[in-house]
Amino acid sequence: MNRRMVSYVLGRILFITGILMLPAVVVAVIYKEGWQGLWPFLLSIAITTAVGLLISQKKPIRTDFFAREGLVVVALSWLALSFFGSLPFIFSGAIPNPIDAFFETASGFSTTGASILTNVEALSHSLLWWRSFTHLIGGMGVLVLALAVMPKIESGDVFIMRAEVPGPTFGKVRTKLRSSARILYVIYLSMTAVLVLLLTLGGMPLFDSFIHAFGTAGTGGFSNKAVSIGYYNSAYIDYVLGISMILFGVNFNLYYALFFMRMKNIFKNEELRWYFGFITVSFTLICINVSHLYSSVSLLFRDVFFTVSTIITTTGYATANFDTWPVFSKVILLLLMFVGGMAGSTAGGIKVSRVAIYIKTAIKEIRVNVSPNRRLPILFEGKPISALLSRQTSVYLITYAFIFVIFLLITTTSAPNFTTAFSAVAATINNIGPGLDMVGPMGNYAGFNNLTKFALSLIMIMGRLELFPILVLLSPRTWRRG
Repeated sequence: MNRRMVSYVLGRILFITGILMLPAVVVAVIYKEGWQGLWPFLLSIAITTAVGLLISQKKPIRTDFFAREGLVVVALSWLALSFFGSLPFIFSGAIPNPIDAFFETASGFSTTGASILTNVEALSHSLLWWRSFTHLIGGMGVLVLALAVMPKIESGDVFIMRAEVPGPTFGKVRTKLRSSARILYVIYLSMTAVLVLLLTLGGMPLFDSFIHAFGTAGTGGFSNKAVSIGYYNSAYIDYVLGISMILFGVNFNLYYALFFMRMKNIFKNEELRWYFGFITVSFTLICINVSHLYSSVSLLFRDVFFTVSTIITTTGYATANFDTWPVFSKVILLLLMFVGGMAGSTAGGIKVSRVAIYIKTAIKEIRVNVSPNRRLPILFEGKPISALLSRQTSVYLITYAFIFVIFLLITTTSAPNFTTAFSAVAATINNIGPGLDMVGPMGNYAGFNNLTKFALSLIMIMGRLELFPILVLLSPRTWRRG
């Protein structure tokens, strides 16, 4: 383990994080929050940048940086982000309990959208901005941003990006990773800017438009309204956000192909077809199941479309209280929580590509049992799945199930019932936010004890990083020299 190089990269990340708090200072000035609104951010910026500079003062002589270092620096960075990012909430007194503040910030950076706040509208504009801005930072990944703006880490770039970008496979849009990171961020920020404009044109106040565009782009779901998107009661806003959430749940490499008119790459993409297939089937089945609850077909389509969009993309916004829907619909939504968006998107979950591979593997095993002598390769994206990829996806599912059970046991120590405990873990490991019952779309996570809230904070980060970086960080073998 090259500890000095890990420390150097971590310091750079913290310095960038401190700089990213500056827009919140500007918001505090615009809304005339005075010294009371300014000092929590100024002190947080000073501490974060000072620590960052202190541990990255001098670039180590030995700069070799491999998979182990990549996994460790990604895990440490996201834990550090959640700690230092929580300082403004603690210093301002808005969230005085450090564990609650850590939970809220981890939920922001991991784009989960789960909250312990019972009165979000009481927060100042600057804190609301920072709370949602963490979604924008965490959506594409702060380390991907760091690769785009900070000096080259020689051989380490690929290991950092591979550890942070979600999905069973890692793809580049350019041969140079730094160029790939910049292109991805230009696409990401451009789409966010267009969304801000569309929301503003729909009558949403400019500040609210930024807040909800950040939550949609990062598929996070933080709102500055207690009743989320339902506050606006606008069909235009519901459909703009619903469509936008689906678009941000698409692999960003496809947008690069679209920009350069490589339409064949898009139409041939099998994961994209599976993704829209899940959305279409779920929308149809839920519409049929809940139709008796609606007197208006337009409102039925609007609520179901928005809910399916927000759940499969793991965004977590709400316009309808789906906790009151029939069990059949709630089970479909629960399954969508596990599916998530496409690999290489800002969405969480297991990812559509993995689910497709699991389904194809199951079908193959059934067919092999019927005809044992037949050789049936599993094809995905028109190519046979390699033995390595097959093993990796299987190991991921086993690890995922094992981690889920452990955190479910922890959560049951303070949950009022099994539905709350199960959906809380499902909603946090898949980076969704709202679950069912106590943590439903109209509830929150404030009722859990500190141990459970810290455990759920950790599993949010684990879910965003797809488990292994945190597991590697906790392994004693990781810290051996060499």
